[in-house]
Amino acid sequence: MASSSSAPQVITCKEALVMEEVEISPPQPLEIRIKTIFPRIFGHEASGVVESVGQGVTEFKEGDHVLTVFLGECMSCKMCKSGKSTICQVLGFERKGLMHSDQKTRFMFKGKPVYHYCAVSSFSEYTVVHSGCAVKISPHVPLEKVCLLSCGVAAGIGAAWNVADVSKGSTVVIFGLGTVGLSVAQGAKLRGASRIIGVDNNPRKCENGTIISSPSYSEFIFQHVTWSLDFTMLVSTTAKAFGITEVVDPNSCQKPIAQVIKGITDGGADFCFECVGDSDMLTTALESCCDGWGVTVALGVPRLKPKMSAHYSLFLKGRTLKGSIFGGWKPKSDLPSLVEKYMNKEIQIDDYITHNLPFDDINKAFNLMTEGKCLRCVIHIPR
Repeated sequence: MASSSSAPQVITCKEALVMEEVEISPPQPLEIRIKTIFPRIFGHEASGVVESVGQGVTEFKEGDHVLTVFLGECMSCKMCKSGKSTICQVLGFERKGLMHSDQKTRFMFKGKPVYHYCAVSSFSEYTVVHSGCAVKISPHVPLEKVCLLSCGVAAGIGAAWNVADVSKGSTVVIFGLGTVGLSVAQGAKLRGASRIIGVDNNPRKCENGTIISSPSYSEFIFQHVTWSLDFTMLVSTTAKAFGITEVVDPNSCQKPIAQVIKGITDGGADFCFECVGDSDMLTTALESCCDGWGVTVALGVPRLKPKMSAHYSLFLKGRTLKGSIFGGWKPKSDLPSLVEKYMNKEIQIDDYITHNLPFDDINKAFNLMTEGKCLRCVIHIPR
């Protein structure tokens, strides 16, 4: 537990992947320390309660309910003020596993630093984040649900709404039907798309009306070691519930998938979304768009081969390729309205959650993922 003195002190708590006691420093200027209530795999999406605040923090106080966000918003830099970008110059991407303010870590294990992940590190009972990487929400909002808005669900819906601006009656093709892909489907459905085609190579995709996602990827930085994990995840609700109207399995096609898509969409889709993280698939998505106005949006983060190639004629014929980070949302400015939409039942989140597990069982969550038996596991830490 935190010290009862006025100044925050170093505390110890459990942290995964290996369940160990680590020391967590008090928040420094403009930082807050959060008691994590619902950390989400892979440790960059969480909801919790502010445990203490650092010097200069005025937006938050102890007891506030918050979402952590890997893409911060300082609200004062050139990018934040421009209204043209969601990538903050100050709190954009944390790459070194260190805090933005002093390039140090707040986690220690046996005297050695443990590095942060995506500036939010939610695989821990407590975490320290820059105040620009947290979003205050109402205490009446269920933390165990809206934690999914810290990345995956918000990223998918926003890609359809903010980045692609999916239009009513349009044809949409989604490559990769994990949580992000299904969130794109939900966003496209709410925008009135008439046809939403899912592309995924898992043969069990339509068994018993369910879908199984393709492999996804993430990294963890823990004591100088980068860990990678490939996994498949079971979607416990029907494709139709999220808006998918049909599913195409590339392995069952006799022609390249781009040709198949163009054949069944009269020359190509209006919008394509790459949600796998494969540069070759991104090229395929671009080729699957129609001439003249087809838009392809890249959401996936490539595990390998980060460079893509495409024939220049695709662009000469009017196709557009866009990148999407966090669905084009400004996290602190826009997430509260997305939370409100959830509370008003305008968007769905609950159906993405297939399991709720206590923190001590976090390795069971990993097993569920690797065995293809879950879509999203929410890990609960008692208050």
